[in-house]
Amino acid sequence: MKCYEVPQFTALQSAAASFKSDDKLHLRTLLGDAKRCESLVASHVCASDSDRKIILDYSRQQVVGETMELLFDLADKMRFTDKRNAMRSGVKINATEGRCVLHHALRLPKGYDYASKNPTEGQKIMDDVHAVRDKIEEFVAKVRSGEVKGCTGKELKNFVCIGIGGSQLGPEFVCEALRADKAAADASSGRNLRFLANVDPVDFELCTRDLDPAETLVVVISKTFTTAETMLNARTTKKWLIDGLAKQGVTDVKDIVAKHVIAVSTAIDKVTAFGIDEKNVFGFWDWVGGRFSVCSAVGLLPLSLFYSYEVMSAFLAGAHDIDEHFFEAPLRENIPVILGLLGVWNSTFMEYSTRALLPYAQALKRLPAHIQQVDMESNGKRVCIDGTPLPFESGEINFGEPGTNGQHSFYQLMHQGRVIPADFIGFCESQAPMDMDGEVVSNHDELMSNFFAQPDALAMGKTLNDLVQEGVPEELREHKVFSGNRPSSSMLMTKLDAFAVGQLLAIYEHRTAVQGFIWDINSFDQWGVELGKVLAKQVRSQLSSSRKAGAPLQGFNGSTTALLNAYLGNKK
Repeated sequence: MKCYEVPQFTALQSAAASFKSDDKLHLRTLLGDAKRCESLVASHVCASDSDRKIILDYSRQQVVGETMELLFDLADKMRFTDKRNAMRSGVKINATEGRCVLHHALRLPKGYDYASKNPTEGQKIMDDVHAVRDKIEEFVAKVRSGEVKGCTGKELKNFVCIGIGGSQLGPEFVCEALRADKAAADASSGRNLRFLANVDPVDFELCTRDLDPAETLVVVISKTFTTAETMLNARTTKKWLIDGLAKQGVTDVKDIVAKHVIAVSTAIDKVTAFGIDEKNVFGFWDWVGGRFSVCSAVGLLPLSLFYSYEVMSAFLAGAHDIDEHFFEAPLRENIPVILGLLGVWNSTFMEYSTRALLPYAQALKRLPAHIQQVDMESNGKRVCIDGTPLPFESGEINFGEPGTNGQHSFYQLMHQGRVIPADFIGFCESQAPMDMDGEVVSNHDELMSNFFAQPDALAMGKTLNDLVQEGVPEELREHKVFSGNRPSSSMLMTKLDAFAVGQLLAIYEHRTAVQGFIWDINSFDQWGVELGKVLAKQVRSQLSSSRKAGAPLQGFNGSTTALLNAYLGNKK
């Protein structure tokens, strides 16, 4: 059954029409209803630490209790609980690729009874996951202690992580999120972690220009060891190592690669052909999609080398905490479920095509980019899971920036231009508290003043009558009117540390799955990225033959031919 075929879908369309036209449903009015506001709050208390709490206030969304009940009924009609349980138990819900979706299994702690959830494969999956985690822990301890050294005898302190897409965005988000956390910062002191993703040679230059090859360990991340951008960057970095170490008197290429390059891959033959020691290859599985892979060796290995395995274990524990909440909490108290249903409401029924992720924490500056990939690569689909074309557009354009930076960038449009639903994320405690004498409030309180104010400004707006009462000159009044009625949710967490970063990751991973389950699409394939890759191979072949043999252009449309001629005709 399709979501657009059930009566709840029609009822939600009618509800959306009322919200678009009825002034009594303006957020300015709805926020005056204390009972409504109180009912539109969900919270989660960490089982292992009762002082750690997440509060989700969605009272500034354009919903009332009846709207939410219709959304929960829609979830019921779409067999959401069955689909969620199928995901948990290892059913191959990625039907187009014939794969399970088990990134949550990467976070399962030792001793967890996963066999009771997945009787067929549960114990094997647990054994496989922890075999890799144990291998990472052992290797990381040897590198960080100095037991494993580079070929000159120097300790390995610089880590260059080569990968693209999920192999870069997720690990980079986590890396940036923990730079100011005291435990993580102490553990990473004296070390560098760099990410090399773009095939643009400038990225390589900026990544390596100040590093000593003798102290550098390269982590190449590619499941098949064939990703074009990753492998070119890997070969480029390999040459940099060989050339740089030759200047230091080391000429044994085999020894250089064996001691300075490791891999996260499943293609053992290709990895060893590259020169990497097989014992330094860390595996993962086809049930881990790239954009969901940060908790696998893809993220765990480089991040543990930098921050320590202990810090990253806390990150995995936080993600697991939310996994359990997602799978076990009642739907009406379930934070990822509520966020997902609100996403469906805003996108499909209120017809807002864009949404913003606005963390009031500079440490989360790369969260929007990672969730952009998680969500847009997952839910930007044109057909249902059975191949039936969708009668509406799925997925949203996701973007964001840390507050308060974003306020001086795109909030103008959010307040007086297009309506963009937003998620605000804030923390009760700062990673780097600062409270100076003579200041009205601490730096963190100044930040959080904006966190609390902006959602109200978006929701309430400012009327022409308000401006008259304030004595604003008549010729400026229309320019200063804010229509308000712009929806948002506010998520308040206790503090930002490795555990909380894991929680945030899992919340937004599961929000994405919720929306896909309701729309009945496959959120776990990504055929849309393939066509461009195929055409790029044709262009690559043409560039090679034209530059090396003077071959004429052929097989391209007129527009591309003209641009290629201009590119090839450029003289250095």
